[in-house]
Amino acid sequence: MQNSQIRSVGIVVKPSHAEASATAVELSAWLRNRGIPEVLEPVSAGESRPVNRQTLDADLVVVLGGDGTMISTARLVGDKDVLVLGVNYGSLGYLTDFRIEEMFPALEAILAGRYDIDRRVMLDAEHWREDQKLAVGRVLNDVVINKAALARIIEIDVRLNDLFVNSYRADGLIVSTPTGSTAYNLSAGGPIVYPSMNAVVLTPICPFTLTNRPIVVPDNAEIALTLDDENEGVILSLDGQTGYPMRAGDRVLIRKSRTTFNIVHPENRNYFDVLRDKLKWGR
Repeated sequence: MQNSQIRSVGIVVKPSHAEASATAVELSAWLRNRGIPEVLEPVSAGESRPVNRQTLDADLVVVLGGDGTMISTARLVGDKDVLVLGVNYGSLGYLTDFRIEEMFPALEAILAGRYDIDRRVMLDAEHWREDQKLAVGRVLNDVVINKAALARIIEIDVRLNDLFVNSYRADGLIVSTPTGSTAYNLSAGGPIVYPSMNAVVLTPICPFTLTNRPIVVPDNAEIALTLDDENEGVILSLDGQTGYPMRAGDRVLIRKSRTTFNIVHPENRNYFDVLRDKLKWGR
């Protein structure tokens, strides 16, 4: 199938990063010289003022930053079905898997229509207190309930499509997408899940009972988390970028989002190349 022609490009830049900002200027000129009809003004993913929506309505958004900038971009694009190319100005770079020296050759291939689209699952989360919805959010990586450093161990009831799964006594619980499986989930002992899998991982953080292990469940199920006991300092965290304090009895409802985050890359890009590089397998 013929890929769509790229006619407009937006640029998102890592906040307060001079080198990434300079690259954005260079990239804008490069795109115009190649006849792209519309190159939109670069924006910072960390700006407190409203982001220029046109930048995120482009056919292709180029992100100059790290994985955190990509996660912010996933939140900013909302329900838009845009393509996103990540160029790594961070440290690890699981999502922004192109180095700066690879950017222009990659864009040459993409503008010529030679690219694949990696549609990453996202999750929608709702924070409820009794019958009041306190917050909503969408995540690319994970939904986490976590305790503060000095708080007691917490207890979280988990239900899957209203079926009781377990009551976890732990320092917290991670609900991770396949994309997020290489983030906090991996650090907590959870499995790496191939990005295109239709799955969600539930991973307890330092569980009181060692037999409480991570579990992989279908991503089309509704997951309900309930904080059982009163415990000061418990936080609901969405992608590690927004947080909400929780009280006993608070519920978090998690569903698969209808929107995907569409990462574009040249043909035949190998995900295992990324894993070997970032996790230093075989070294």
